[in-house]
Amino acid sequence: MYTMEQLIHIGKIVATFGLTGQVVITHVLAKKVTFENQEAIFIEVTKGKPIPFFIESCTAKNDTELTVKLEDVNTRESALRLISKNVWVNESEFNKLVDKNAPIALIGYTIFDDENEKVLGEIVELIEQPHQLLAKIYIDKKEVLIPLNESTLLEIDRKKKVVVVDLPEGLLEVYLG
Repeated sequence: MYTMEQLIHIGKIVATFGLTGQVVITHVLAKKVTFENQEAIFIEVTKGKPIPFFIESCTAKNDTELTVKLEDVNTRESALRLISKNVWVNESEFNKLVDKNAPIALIGYTIFDDENEKVLGEIVELIEQPHQLLAKIYIDKKEVLIPLNESTLLEIDRKKKVVVVDLPEGLLEVYLG
């Protein structure tokens, strides 16, 4: 069984489809995907406790949406209980599914502060906002949100898995001070 730390949040269930228990999942993988060859997806039925669901069939609608038929979810009523639930995949599956240029592909990258020339931490989550992306890292066990936008993002080195940033004055002190 996987823990939350071993899984990557890729989207959520937004609707049911048809009468046989299919669900519609929106995701941030930035390309048409199907979960056909995947062992399972994990649905957070209860907060903090993702449960594996095995896939019977899957159809990609576009770059952000797909329809999935899950094993043992055979009625519209059972599918309705899954609406608004978060969907997770394990890291190895995520790496196979994600478009390498999608913002979420930066999970696992290290953030490097150019000004102070030091590693700040590993990106554990990305939060999409209208005009920027926020990278969640932990420094001294404290959650820190690093804005990734035109003024802060200097470089993304995909080979070394490093994101180089120039942070606004005093940003870290807000979280760590």
